[in-house]
Amino acid sequence: MTTRRHNAKVALALAVGVTVGLTGCAPGEVVSGAAGASGPLEVQELTPADFAGESLSYVYFTDGPDEAATRDLIASFEEEYDVTVNLEILPYADLVTSVQARLSGGNAPDVVRLTGLGDFQNDLLDLLTYLGEDYASEFVDGPVSGATTDDGQLIALPSDLTLNGPFINTDLFEQAGVPLPDSSDPWTWDEMIDAATKVQTATGTEYAFAMDKSGHRLSTVLSQYGTALVGDGEVVLDEAKAEAALQPLVDMMADGRMPRDFWLGSGTRYEGANEIFLAQDTPVYLSGNWQVGQFAANADFNWAAAPNPCAEECGGFPGGKYMAALKEGPNPALAAFFVQYMNTAESQEKFVAAGGFLPTRADLTEQGVTYPDRQAAMDTFQADLARTPDLGYAANGDVAFNGSALELVDQLSRVVAGEQDLQTAVADVKSNAQSLVEELHK
Repeated sequence: MTTRRHNAKVALALAVGVTVGLTGCAPGEVVSGAAGASGPLEVQELTPADFAGESLSYVYFTDGPDEAATRDLIASFEEEYDVTVNLEILPYADLVTSVQARLSGGNAPDVVRLTGLGDFQNDLLDLLTYLGEDYASEFVDGPVSGATTDDGQLIALPSDLTLNGPFINTDLFEQAGVPLPDSSDPWTWDEMIDAATKVQTATGTEYAFAMDKSGHRLSTVLSQYGTALVGDGEVVLDEAKAEAALQPLVDMMADGRMPRDFWLGSGTRYEGANEIFLAQDTPVYLSGNWQVGQFAANADFNWAAAPNPCAEECGGFPGGKYMAALKEGPNPALAAFFVQYMNTAESQEKFVAAGGFLPTRADLTEQGVTYPDRQAAMDTFQADLARTPDLGYAANGDVAFNGSALELVDQLSRVVAGEQDLQTAVADVKSNAQSLVEELHK
């Protein structure tokens, strides 16, 4: 292959000693300020014995199997420290508006699980004031960067990591006599499309390729072509690279190799193509590691996770969840301690193994996690993290990403519908992303 591979390893900033362990600092102890901060960081005392009899609220949404693991960890925390955690599970669609309403009403929860921090950036507690400035070094640089402000505050913890990537129906590939990709030498995009088309032709599947209707998934393709929507408070979209990235998708929806009607339905709302894959209507499906559990339970054919295809870059596009404490919560000290407890190596390993997530801690990333189902699939996603460029972390962590991603879905839908050309669509995406950056990075 002539395509340049991106083989940079994930930077592992291994912990070198946490300033505030589970027993805390002396009251008022001052350590040097966080990077970019204007002065020294005063670390507040955390004395776990003093929390006995206290309570906190944790607003949560669940992806499924993670709920049981969360409840088990909470039960251990409550028993060990004689505290009460009120777990409040909300539908994901209601979470942001509910927490915003509680903030407006002076009834802020202590801790909340989030997929993005932009809606609450000014409401979140700097965890370093309780956990010490070295605490962030326990986590992989990419994920933790999305929770770190320009002045060095750590306003949340990346509690789990997801990665976009393709799944393949290995039965269909075998039936067609098409070789599977080499995990150490991934397909190029052209090679993946060619292989998928050969399988479609040989087996008579309805499609060759499917992907979720998602700006996050589209950003995977942008990243592989060497660009992104936004990052670090700026619009970074390279229009020529974006056009090159999106043109194959437009072409496949035009000739029927990719489901056009699926993409045009549901407006800009997310829509998963997992049912298309489970129905064996496509041999290749671009989604992410959260599908592993349901495919293990529901697929009646042999399948595998495949390494992401490469263009200018390789790897996937990262996502994940954060645990954040709110400044206005009733018990910020206990909230910070709870966030820390839920993200020790032991706790996070239990959580990500049960939920089918990837770890964010540097030590777990280095040693790996044992999963109850489909270890090989999860190992494929884990290996792709080492190929994933930093621009994906910067994009996903930017407060303007979500709005820009929705705009990308809308503009591509107009191209697929024949309402405008791709060059105009990409230019409009960039213009609208610039407006969002100017609005949200004031």
